[in-house]
Amino acid sequence: MAEEVLVSSTGKITSHLTGSLLAVAFLTSFGSSMLYGYNLAVVNSPAGYIKDFYNKTVVSRNGTGLSGETLTLMYSLTVSVFAIGGLLGSLVVGVLVTRFGRKGTVVNTTVLVFIASTLMGLSRICGSPEMVILGRFITGIHSGISLSVVPMYLGEIAPKNLRGFLGLVPSIFIGTGVFTAQILSLHELLGKEEYWPLFLSVVVVPTSIQLVLLPWFPESPRYLLIEKNNVHATITALKQYRAKCDIQAEIEEMQEEQRSLCSVETLSVWKLLLDDTVRWQVLSVVVINIGMQLSGIDAIWFYTNDIFENVGIPVPEIQYTTAGTGIIEIIAGLIGCFTIEKLGRRHLMIGGFTMMGICSAGITLALILQTHLVFMRYVSVCCVVGIIAGFCIGPAGVPFLITAELFKQSHRPAAYIIGGSLNWLSNFTVGFIFPFLQMSAGSYCYLVFAAVCFSVAVYVYVVIPETKNKTFMEISRMFSKKEAVLETQGLMHTDLLKLKQMNGYGGLEHASLEFDSSSSVP
Repeated sequence: MAEEVLVSSTGKITSHLTGSLLAVAFLTSFGSSMLYGYNLAVVNSPAGYIKDFYNKTVVSRNGTGLSGETLTLMYSLTVSVFAIGGLLGSLVVGVLVTRFGRKGTVVNTTVLVFIASTLMGLSRICGSPEMVILGRFITGIHSGISLSVVPMYLGEIAPKNLRGFLGLVPSIFIGTGVFTAQILSLHELLGKEEYWPLFLSVVVVPTSIQLVLLPWFPESPRYLLIEKNNVHATITALKQYRAKCDIQAEIEEMQEEQRSLCSVETLSVWKLLLDDTVRWQVLSVVVINIGMQLSGIDAIWFYTNDIFENVGIPVPEIQYTTAGTGIIEIIAGLIGCFTIEKLGRRHLMIGGFTMMGICSAGITLALILQTHLVFMRYVSVCCVVGIIAGFCIGPAGVPFLITAELFKQSHRPAAYIIGGSLNWLSNFTVGFIFPFLQMSAGSYCYLVFAAVCFSVAVYVYVVIPETKNKTFMEISRMFSKKEAVLETQGLMHTDLLKLKQMNGYGGLEHASLEFDSSSSVP
């Protein structure tokens, strides 16, 4: 058996990946994160069948069918209500993780999946479109909770040199969920009209496996020590997650954080927003989470078939083209996962958002020119693939990882509420508005997404430092230094303005500035 602890060339102790860490990453991602990806894509293929079901149900109830606009609105609600549920789930995650713990929240919320699957699976038999919409809403609640708690759990159980790798495992499974939905939507599998309720409710299978196996693994050691002050349980958990690794240094680091928080309770969202000491961290979480959704990826996932139909791909071939993009998602996710500890968080986010921005602009150009140049339709498909690949390499998972890394234990739940709620609000906005934006702006609608992607890439380059292989306390101190430098620059700038106002002739300006600057240094 390979040794589980390694001393690097810098003298720092680094841990190898253990079976327990890998199993927990797999189970939480397979039973929770994968469902998010699956539910993003599952409504894409059976859209025609669901709309037909809605129309026939309304005819049987009222004697008249729905207009085209009303049917589009009702289907858009079915797509976007998932995000409304996600928003609600993200708002309650702070309460849940504090009360039940990280693992406890993952396990206890599986009941939502069973309820939602039952509603959607029986909706056609009961002749109830409301059951489909309610089921989508409940799956959204589960995904809203999972998108926050799974990265939080994995980030807290991982050693610092593996935090990036484990933090991106959920994003691989999100892509796997999308790909699974695309494969099952093939006409040869569950793509027939009579199977769409089963297609929507099959998510109960991975959740059942998670529910059976995950309870056998320990809770987050950081939660056990810092919030529950249970030293014995912390040591037991660390021994299982670290195997032969010396856990003493890690416990001391947790205790240092615990001492720094001894007079600080778990912050509410409002208190976090008012805390000047973490304003750059909060702003960074806001920017990357909004940018993650407004990048246009949800428009691609929700309406892939429509996009491919618009670029001229024959209808019978669209389902296979769409399924092919799922393979790209998984490959890109794996690339990000296995390179994050070498390249760092910043490079993956900057590169991913830049690639998405270029490809979004490319779709607009290709759609404009495809009436004159036939090969441009293939350029459009390549740009769609490029957007998906760019997203899965970095922006798909790094924002959730960064949210965990930028904050201490007391601030982390509130930070996830802020990031998650903005993420889901943006998700809802894109899912609901994109069909209407596409009808009004045509091919130019993708330029909006391109502008967002480039803006986020610039922000990450300018503001967010590299957090690779650093403890939570080290990252906190990095931002404290940044805050101190900015405050000093602000004071110097204020003093300079005052001196300029006092010195009308400018003769003593340089000397006064030197004196004031030197006097401001302790």
